[in-house]
Amino acid sequence: MPKYYRPTTRADALAALAEGGERARPLVGGTDLLVGLRHHTVEPDLLVDLKAVTDLPGPVVVTDDGVQFGATCTLGELVAHPVVREWYPALVEASVTVGSVAIRNRASLVANSCNASPAADTAPPLLVHGARVTIASLDGDRSASLDEFFLGPRRTLCGPGELVTRIELPRPGPGAGSAFRRLTRRRGVDLATVSVAAGVGPDGGLVLGMGAVGPRPLRTEVPGPVDLADDAALEEAVDRLVSVATPISDVRGSREYRLATLRVLTRRAILAAAARRNPREMAS
Repeated sequence: MPKYYRPTTRADALAALAEGGERARPLVGGTDLLVGLRHHTVEPDLLVDLKAVTDLPGPVVVTDDGVQFGATCTLGELVAHPVVREWYPALVEASVTVGSVAIRNRASLVANSCNASPAADTAPPLLVHGARVTIASLDGDRSASLDEFFLGPRRTLCGPGELVTRIELPRPGPGAGSAFRRLTRRRGVDLATVSVAAGVGPDGGLVLGMGAVGPRPLRTEVPGPVDLADDAALEEAVDRLVSVATPISDVRGSREYRLATLRVLTRRAILAAAARRNPREMAS
């Protein structure tokens, strides 16, 4: 049974994580961590509960340049925030697919990224929206793009003694749009067989985030403009975007099924994202 520590300051939390090293784990919602403890796939000596820390960044902070999500921001808080709903519709769509309402009111956005599941639902839209993470330690803070942050299955840049304190998203440019699509074996609580988030930029360029089709969430892009009314041009762009996918065959689907589904979902997500672009902003 691991020891439980509930610090009230960031400094105390970082000191405890540093002292515990590889055998210490931060705890926020625990929706993944507690499952791992139950199945003995994760066996830390120390759990550092962050929910009482008073000097971490707030759950959702809106600035002129974008939105910052603190370490304790739950998916429920994210989904309910009006600015997040307006600026990042793909992220909201992905977040509401995570578990049940009760799970979303416990699960944190930062922890969902730190878990580094290749099928994490929030990863594709965060990649599309250009997310950056801030990693804190006793030596100071450093930042990296989320694309750099994901190293492989369950592996990230956040090492022993470190803590991700914030995820930042830049404000989308005028005339941009985004959308999320995913396939599961059944409705409701299930892992994605394939998930896709697409972004269409002000210049007509395309950005794609993909889940469950590689060893880590993937990001790729095609510079604009892409004429989405031209089927040949759209298919050529889809070919380029999905070319980096390397899905495997498992209980949720074969490699061939995933590749075929990926193309369909990518096309649907691109067209849905394009339909959300503001014509008034595009003309200005």
